[in-house]
Amino acid sequence: MRRITLIIVHCSANKAGSALRMADIDRYHRSLGWNGCGYHYVIPTDGTIEQGRAEEMVGAHCRNHNKYSIGVCYIGGLAADGVTPADTRTEAQKKALQTLLADLHRRFPNALILGHSDLDYRKPHCPGFHVGKE
Repeated sequence: MRRITLIIVHCSANKAGSALRMADIDRYHRSLGWNGCGYHYVIPTDGTIEQGRAEEMVGAHCRNHNKYSIGVCYIGGLAADGVTPADTRTEAQKKALQTLLADLHRRFPNALILGHSDLDYRKPHCPGFHVGKE
């Protein structure tokens, strides 16, 4: 297993209520020439926790931090206008994210849990909420 020092939370930058799922992200990332979904986990609006890349594989979700991290992405992050950054998580997504992060923290107790914006100044609105306050 890889040494994990970071658990990074992302949003997909889609408007509130988007019906996207991990398979959609997987198709998109493959169209870019990537080796499948860049995230290890994706949480659609219904709160399902969907496996993306295997944890043993290096992700493709946060430049300069992929080697030692697990990437978690919830579908959403933009208001209904599709432009304005917003915390669009449904209650089901909030609960699923809390459950998943607790499990990952239990398995990787020394890993920091951060938002994408905490590590990449070019992504100031990802994941749309302050991860440390959750």
